[in-house]
Amino acid sequence: MSHLKDAHRELFRRQPDECFSSLTALWQRCHEQKEQSLELWESPDKLRMQPVSFDRLLLTAGDDGAFQLTDWSFGQLCRLSGVSKETVNRLTPDTAAKVFAETLPTETRPLQLLTMNDRVRSIHGTAYTRLYNVDLLTVVREFATDFEAPPKGLNGGTGLYAGEQDMFCFMIDPTGWTEIGGESFAPGFYLWNSEVGRRSLGLSTFWFQAVCGNHIVWDAIEVNDLRRKHTANIHDGLREVRRMIEDLVRLRDERRDGFTRVIKAAMATTLGDDADEVAKALSKSGIRRKLAAKAIELATKKGSFSVFTLMDALTRLSQERAHVGERLEVDQSAAALLNAVA
Repeated sequence: MSHLKDAHRELFRRQPDECFSSLTALWQRCHEQKEQSLELWESPDKLRMQPVSFDRLLLTAGDDGAFQLTDWSFGQLCRLSGVSKETVNRLTPDTAAKVFAETLPTETRPLQLLTMNDRVRSIHGTAYTRLYNVDLLTVVREFATDFEAPPKGLNGGTGLYAGEQDMFCFMIDPTGWTEIGGESFAPGFYLWNSEVGRRSLGLSTFWFQAVCGNHIVWDAIEVNDLRRKHTANIHDGLREVRRMIEDLVRLRDERRDGFTRVIKAAMATTLGDDADEVAKALSKSGIRRKLAAKAIELATKKGSFSVFTLMDALTRLSQERAHVGERLEVDQSAAALLNAVA
């Protein structure tokens, strides 16, 4: 088992305006970003940095007008020009404009500018292919219908985030608990993406035992990861995300149905007609005499010596144990009874 901390890191790096209360609200925000964004293709020699005040530069892109730069797109422009972002930030706008005039690439291959209103969100070359966040979230809404955000974190973070640079989505199925190896697990997943090149497309599906207030996922098993760069085949990643979520849902349903069948069998199976007969059966299962006697006493009050009633009695007795080792022993005894009818 492992502890997953991706959502924990997101919880403490996100600003309040990047946090969304529901998947619908996150989807709506990402839909608005896509609708308001426009891809422009410009030759590098048509890009100019224009000083407009004592602390401000605008990027003019041919006949498409002048745009403000975000922190991310400004950093991309600096990398394209081969100049240090930190150094440029120390220059006056007039000097900075001259630096870019000397260093911006002059090759003929066009650059891709992703704009939103009067801002440039990102600048890329021809090798970059964009996958919009809303397209991923549409898959989630369609195929992960029983999943929802985890309980709010200690600082109010919801696990559903979208900012200027990327999106992150943490979902769990609170009704999907099932038994795996005698322990309880529920399914969940992380999904992330960036429309501006901040990070790759990624998906992690897993089964977990607990999520704490710091959004650390405890005791995760069956962790499956997907990573895709934003190249020409990035939209194949959309199909893979759908397949992995469908596989998680299918496995959840199979395990939940299987567990339901086992519980029904446990309710229908008795270990004997009287206390002495049940005690002998419990002894053959390795359950100590004193523990068996207490379990039989509780089962007698329920009026049934079914495997389910005795397992429930053992679970109650486990909760009364003060030491972890004793609780584990009783829980293992209860699991052994259930496995006998599985």
